[in-house]
Amino acid sequence: MRNTAEDGPKRAVRATLVKVLLHRRTDRGMTLLEWASRCVRPGEVHELVVTDRWDPRPGARIDRVGFLGFAEMECGGVVDRGDVLTIGGSVCGTVLGFDGCHLPNHYNILVHAPLLLTGASLGLRPELPVLLSQGAAEESGRA
Repeated sequence: MRNTAEDGPKRAVRATLVKVLLHRRTDRGMTLLEWASRCVRPGEVHELVVTDRWDPRPGARIDRVGFLGFAEMECGGVVDRGDVLTIGGSVCGTVLGFDGCHLPNHYNILVHAPLLLTGASLGLRPELPVLLSQGAAEESGRA
């Protein structure tokens, strides 16, 4: 869980969807990194992945995932657990954390949502605007 006593206001991280992904998996085996925030730089491309499980413990195994796509960061900023992911003006979920299995190429930004959304289920298309904006931290016991 984010330490809201230490977190001040921040700007939203703007990005653009550059590739849409269409599939889900229930055996992915991603591992939640220990950090509740990561800095991103302009021009970096990171993967947006949805999970319907909320387990913010470092090292938690994330198997149930839906893949949204890859987004190119338009500005530098900080992405925090609890931030809200919006694509094309629609809220997709809340940032759970990060998986680093593809580093140094990119992070998987893990987003919690009630359903395993995919780029196909949301009708996503390249060039849609992506926004990661400061939101309230979710409860650590959320299912």
